[in-house]
Amino acid sequence: MLLVIHQLDGKRSAVSERTFVMVKPDGVGRRLVGECIRRFEQRGLKLVGLKIQILSTAIAEKHYEEHKDKPFFGELVSFITSGPTVQMVWEGPDAVAQVRKMNGATNCAKADVGTIRGDYGLSMQNNLIHASDAVDTAVREIGLYFEDSELITYSQPDDQWLL
Repeated sequence: MLLVIHQLDGKRSAVSERTFVMVKPDGVGRRLVGECIRRFEQRGLKLVGLKIQILSTAIAEKHYEEHKDKPFFGELVSFITSGPTVQMVWEGPDAVAQVRKMNGATNCAKADVGTIRGDYGLSMQNNLIHASDAVDTAVREIGLYFEDSELITYSQPDDQWLL
C-alpha cells in the first residue's frame, strides 16, 4: 500500500505516502547508513521497512530497467551488485519529494551542501543513495524489494505533530 490515511482521536488527520530508498554499496562501505537513517528520522519520516542484501544481477537489471538501452546500464548493474545495499521504505506526508530533496542532485558535484549527496557524495556513480523519483516508481520499487507482510504500520508518540 502506498498511501496511508492516519487517524488521531478517531478523526482523519493526514494522508502519507511511502517511498523507496536504497543506500548503495559506497554508502554501506563508508558506514553512512546510520547517517542517512538519522536524517530521514529527524525530518519526521517513519521507517516502515528495512533490509540489507547484496543484489543479484537479475534484481539489479529490473531495478534499472528504464536504463537498459543506455550505454551506462552495465556499469549501473555492476556497481549496485558490487557489495551490500540497504533497502528501506519511508512513510510521511509527501515522502517521495521530501526524500528526493534531502538526497540532493544525482551528480554530487551539483548537489547542495546539506543534502546527503552534497555532504558525502563523491561522483555521479558513487552518490551513496537512491530514492524513488515518483509515486508510481515507489510502488514498483517497493514491490521489487518488499512483500506487503514485510512493511509495518504503527503509531509514533509524535504523530500528532508530524502528520
